[in-house]
Amino acid sequence: MDSRLSLMNGARVLVVGDLILDRYWHGAAQRISPEAPVPVVRVEEVEERVGGAANVAANAAALAARVVLVGIAGADPAGARLADLCRAAAIEPVFATAADHETVVKLRVVSHNQQLVRLDFEKSPPAALGEAVAALVRQRLADCAVVVISDYAKGALGEVRTLIADARRAGKRVIVDPKGRDFARYAGASLLTPNLLEFETVVGACADLADLVARAEALCRHHDFEALLVTRGEAGMSLVRPG
Repeated sequence: MDSRLSLMNGARVLVVGDLILDRYWHGAAQRISPEAPVPVVRVEEVEERVGGAANVAANAAALAARVVLVGIAGADPAGARLADLCRAAAIEPVFATAADHETVVKLRVVSHNQQLVRLDFEKSPPAALGEAVAALVRQRLADCAVVVISDYAKGALGEVRTLIADARRAGKRVIVDPKGRDFARYAGASLLTPNLLEFETVVGACADLADLVARAEALCRHHDFEALLVTRGEAGMSLVRPG
């Protein structure tokens, strides 16, 4: 393992965000339905994976970090399955749940390595669950070295401003993978990691790298970010700090 990655060994990471159970139905499609012009897939294998913020947690755990995952799940079989998959990946699941809420599930039907359709099962959680997430984070701050926020705009981070402020007061660095146009809601974060499209959606099109750096520095100063890491596809990444 790269010596820099080995620094993750035993690191205490608190991941917070939107939880998703990724489900895949694999099978052969050898005929067209007589009911409609669609392929008929004979399902031969069902695969389930952790998704959303849970996938971020799994990546950290794979680098030997000690990971606690906080998010929203339903008190349903999908939520129980997601918790089991987390534990199998050496992640401690700490979920805010409600009997009337459903775990977010993304179901993909795959045939011959081709995704035919994706079905999303989700609904917005009540505000009380977002408040419960912030409370669970406060309880776990003392035990972590860094907070990673993974935003998929599914409702778990309704209290993200409070969450970031609590973490910073506790002396923790906060890394945010953002969603949407409102970067002000992440004010005070240590590091924001938008991709180029997300970044330009907020600041406007960048003419060149110098323009990107200037706009990133201005955004850092405006929202009190310590740094921005803009991922740029095949062009690599740009890490920008004010000054």
